[in-house]
Order: sequence, then structure tokens, then C-alpha cells
Amino acid sequence: MNLRRRVAAIAGGIAAVPLVLVALPSSPAAGHGWITSPPSRQDMCATGRVANCGPIQYEPQSVEGPKGLRSCNGGLAQFAVLNDSSRFPATSVGSTVTFNWRLTAAHRTTTWEYYIGNQRIAQFDQGNQQPPFTLSHTVSGLPSGRQTVLAIWNIADTPMAFYACVDLQVGGGSTSPSPNPPTPSPSTPNPNPTTSAPQPGGTWAPYVAYAVGARVTYGGRTYQCIQAHTSLPGWEPPNVPALWRAL
Repeated sequence: MNLRRRVAAIAGGIAAVPLVLVALPSSPAAGHGWITSPPSRQDMCATGRVANCGPIQYEPQSVEGPKGLRSCNGGLAQFAVLNDSSRFPATSVGSTVTFNWRLTAAHRTTTWEYYIGNQRIAQFDQGNQQPPFTLSHTVSGLPSGRQTVLAIWNIADTPMAFYACVDLQVGGGSTSPSPNPPTPSPSTPNPNPTTSAPQPGGTWAPYVAYAVGARVTYGGRTYQCIQAHTSLPGWEPPNVPALWRAL
């Protein structure tokens, strides 16, 4: 076989070898961390306390964005629900609160920061060290009333940070999910308790659909529902007079 035929034969053999594509496994999504207590917005979604949150309910640890943001969703469009304050109830606390983090990856950390609006209310230095997988920060001197605390976890060796918003009712009082609790329509007068058909009594509980006229007990008192609703944590009868009337 001359040289030309030999080269042609080798080339033909190479062409006959089937092309095999090897699918390499993709890297798993990196885990990070979030605040579990008092429950952050992403924790409320992940635990089902707030429904229809979208993808954040499956990955509460993943609110990661560039350092320096002041948004609850870390600038991530898929987590935009976290910026909607009206969807999240507030947790009643005193002026001193301990925030508890759960981490799924212990990144080296510079600082942990806590903000209300644009005012930084606390900072904790991690010294560029790895934190434990669970840790707590106690913040004192929170102003009274409904407050949204933005907690920021600043990573040491990347330009990124993790974000978590926590809704609080400092000093007690209303913990409705928005500054203005729901009110009956002005065109619909409150029902007359004597003509309403009350539901069976019982102790008030969250995540229950209450009809107008339903009677419950809470804190040793009896209340009657004056506007149909599904209860949420923070909507205890004394806190939402637009929904309940004390008897």
C-alpha cells in the first residue's frame, strides 16, 4: 500500500469512530444561610407560614447579591416576593432581639450587619474567619413599632453578601402583615352579633378560615369575627380590631 492510500485508510478509520459526548455532572448549587428566628421572610416562605412565595420557598439560603445592597431580595428578580412587606406578618418582640442564623456553608466572613432603613443598628466582626453553622447575634435598642430589620452577611473572599429581612413588632401591639390592618368596606356595615350565625367556639388559632359571626376565645376573652378572613400569626383578635370584636 502506497503512502497516499495508507493515509486515506487511517483517515477513514478515524472518521468511522463514533463521536461520544460525555455529560459531566453539573456542580451542585452552593448552599449558604438565612435567619430562622425570629423568622425571616425567606424562612416564613420555606416553612409555609406564607404561601405562594415562588422559588425562595425551596432555597431560603440563597439570597445572595453584591455587597452594599439594601433590598430584602439581594437584587434577585426571582426572589422579588421578599420585597413585598404586605405579605409578611411581624413577630412581637421586646427592644432586645437575638437573631439566629442557620448556615449551610460556612464562608469566611468579614462582618454581620443589621439595618433598619438606611440606619445601621448593629455590626458584629467575624475577623475573616469561618463562622459556625449556627450562630446568634443579640441586638439591643430597637425602636418601638413595626420594624423591618435587614440582616447582611458579608463574605470575606468574594464581593458578595447574603441578605435576610425580619419583620418585627417591637414593644407589642399589632403584628398585622402590613402597617394598616384590613378594615371592613365602608359600604358594608359591621354585622349585628345577635343576628349572625356563629361558628362553633374554640380557641383562636392561625391558618384557620373564620366566617363572619365566628366566636373564639383568646387570652381569657371571647371575640366575634366581623370580617371573614384566614388567620395568620400576628392576627390575634386583640391585635386586629377590624377583624374581631370583643364580647
